[in-house]
Amino acid sequence: MEIIKTALYDIHKKAGAKLVEFAGFLMPIQYKGINDEHLRVRKSVGIFDVSHMGEFEISGPRAEEFVHYMTINDVKKLKVHQVQYSAMCYEDGGIVDDLLVYRYPDKFMMVVNASNIEKDFKWVKDHLFDDGVELKNRSEEFSLLAVQGRNAEATLQKLTKVDLSQIKNYWLADGELSDVPAMIARTGYTGEDGFEVMIKNDEAEKIWQAIMNAGEEFDIEPIGLAARDTLRLEVKFCLYGNDIDKTTNPLEAGLGWITKLNKEGDFVARDVLKKVKEDGLSRRLISFELEGKAIPRHGYKILNNEQPIGFVTSGMFSPILNKPIGLGYVEIDQAKIGTQLTIDIRGRKFPAVVVKPPFYNRDY
Repeated sequence: MEIIKTALYDIHKKAGAKLVEFAGFLMPIQYKGINDEHLRVRKSVGIFDVSHMGEFEISGPRAEEFVHYMTINDVKKLKVHQVQYSAMCYEDGGIVDDLLVYRYPDKFMMVVNASNIEKDFKWVKDHLFDDGVELKNRSEEFSLLAVQGRNAEATLQKLTKVDLSQIKNYWLADGELSDVPAMIARTGYTGEDGFEVMIKNDEAEKIWQAIMNAGEEFDIEPIGLAARDTLRLEVKFCLYGNDIDKTTNPLEAGLGWITKLNKEGDFVARDVLKKVKEDGLSRRLISFELEGKAIPRHGYKILNNEQPIGFVTSGMFSPILNKPIGLGYVEIDQAKIGTQLTIDIRGRKFPAVVVKPPFYNRDY
């Protein structure tokens, strides 16, 4: 399988990025170092290349009805230029993918995870209505840049006539950045304020450099996917393939807030998820902090009184909290905040405690 380079590959290479294969793309995992990049975003502003994400365009007179049916959130409540976090489920309630839904005046856009583009597109295509809906995979046409941090707005505002202060969280505006047509959405995966900018591939280098120049006074730095992962974990954003997948349902994953079981009209897995809620959960995704400096990794066992009660899905040493943190599934009676647990790390036992998420809240 051919490894795809984003339109910004040359820029990453010139910047000294460590480039590795990720979901079929050659992506920058880090530049100066994960901790430095993590803290740059938390304290000022950073820029990410997230062009590996997939974009599906859905149009036609029944587009709203179709997206509403395919996703678990309530698409019919979306206003034009609003963005919605959602997910698609299999018939058994397992998660196909989590995603963003963008509503435009004449169409919808789904932004899906890079590792799931092919699978997701097939899933959506296989469920396409017989008429009234047109589906296009436009993933190869666009570059997506994320500008994240408390100085993100001040950085981008230099480059556009769009009043960014008027774009609310999870809304978008169509405008220009440095005279280049761009979709500018107040969204992100870091827990900080910030924007995601969608542009055509041939303009990516120009816009990346313009953003770097605009953010120079704030010491903007390019940020790799490794720090993107640690940033999202501190605010308990789920990562597909770690915290959610086809074996987990959105209710046990803590995504009940986007699972609109009583929304108007049917959706895939509705009856199954209703039954899950009625019967009660058997397990839940928890947040935990660990004593010491050992790092919990995906798949490590979670114990209570030496008995396995679950497993770690994500873990790291938090640069902000200066302690190990993690997520994991445990039996429902062990999920209460304050519950004392043990993490088995390569045969050694480390005490942990269930805490209320998120681990980090921004102070502005």
